[in-house]
Amino acid sequence: MNVRQSIDMDLRATMDALGAKAREAAEALRTCPASTRTAAIQAMARHLRARTEEVLRANAVDMANATGKTDRLMLNEARVKGIADALDQVADLPDPVGAERARWKRPNGLDIARVSTPIGVIGMIYESRPNVTADAAAICVRSGNVVILRTGSEALNSALAIHGAIAAGLEEAGLPAECVQMVPTADRDAVGMMLEGLNGTIDVIVPRGGKTLVARVQDEARVPVFAHLEGICHTYLQARADPKMAVDITVNAKMRRVEICGATETILIDRAAADSLLPPVAEALEGMGCELRGDADSRAIHGSIKPAEEADWSTEYLAPIVSVRVVEGLDEALDHINRYGSGHTDAIITEDAAVAEAFLARLDSAIVVWNASTQFADGGEFGFGAEIGIATGKMHARGPVGPEQLTSFKYVVRGTGQTRP
Repeated sequence: MNVRQSIDMDLRATMDALGAKAREAAEALRTCPASTRTAAIQAMARHLRARTEEVLRANAVDMANATGKTDRLMLNEARVKGIADALDQVADLPDPVGAERARWKRPNGLDIARVSTPIGVIGMIYESRPNVTADAAAICVRSGNVVILRTGSEALNSALAIHGAIAAGLEEAGLPAECVQMVPTADRDAVGMMLEGLNGTIDVIVPRGGKTLVARVQDEARVPVFAHLEGICHTYLQARADPKMAVDITVNAKMRRVEICGATETILIDRAAADSLLPPVAEALEGMGCELRGDADSRAIHGSIKPAEEADWSTEYLAPIVSVRVVEGLDEALDHINRYGSGHTDAIITEDAAVAEAFLARLDSAIVVWNASTQFADGGEFGFGAEIGIATGKMHARGPVGPEQLTSFKYVVRGTGQTRP
């Protein structure tokens, strides 16, 4: 046996042990009182605050080794406090486990209820975002799910330090520390093993990161996946859009944070109002350093817009670049979004309630918005406390994935001696 084979066997043994321990812990987490799960999340927050300096030291090591953009990786006291505060917010959310979603009685006297139940074991794969370690842990515990966390090499030290606080909080509340486990290595082979399901112990995979990571997960996973591949989001300025609102919302939707999946990547403008709406929107964006790429009609109205190519309409820039197109009305706007969009988040700006309601009803994106920024596509903004990702699939979870979205359901049937004829 060579060294590589020995390492592979050791990693396989480590990963299989994580899966086995997760499955053992799932029963304890699922059946404990909601108050215990609440106490565990609150304890996680306390331990994280108490270990702020330890977390910052670990993060300093990651920052020293980092290359490229580091904003999402960097932690400071304020950010650690924000992570702990988010834990407290999740602790305050209603516990979905055992919630009765519907109940009815059949003519034969059977009493049938649909009751929320945890999915089981979640596999969470994410990149250089230390806050996801705590967010995912809290959301999974709130929903009664055990989670196995695997972060990238860039954030491993930070994640392990945060995980130490999480484990301490679980144990303080009387729950197994194995309810939240951390893959202790950045070896990429560990991802492949999780995608295989760890001998059937993982029930669903949630990836959170860039297009390359999500594409790999979706291509290779042998278990269900909650994910979105791209966030090609649109803001449609309808003919009756309020001019000031059009500027304010569009600038926020594009420029608040250009690198997030809820950032607007394409602006659609009704021809009937393009002469009045496009110049102030374009000038505001350009004033913030945003490059505009547009069709011939938009360039004829605002000369500094660069020519757009066909690829621009289906590009998630994640940068201060936006594409612009003039459309003939709602039908053409919807046709464009349906052709080029990713089903993530799309918004309409208008004072015409009838057109807005038609947009909301006809467009089948995970999140549809009227007179607000696409950057509200976030679990915290939805009142979930946090999220472990945005799902754009049409099975089970859609949009921000919070505690309720991480539950399935079972049917509870109560009888009085019925037999089926």
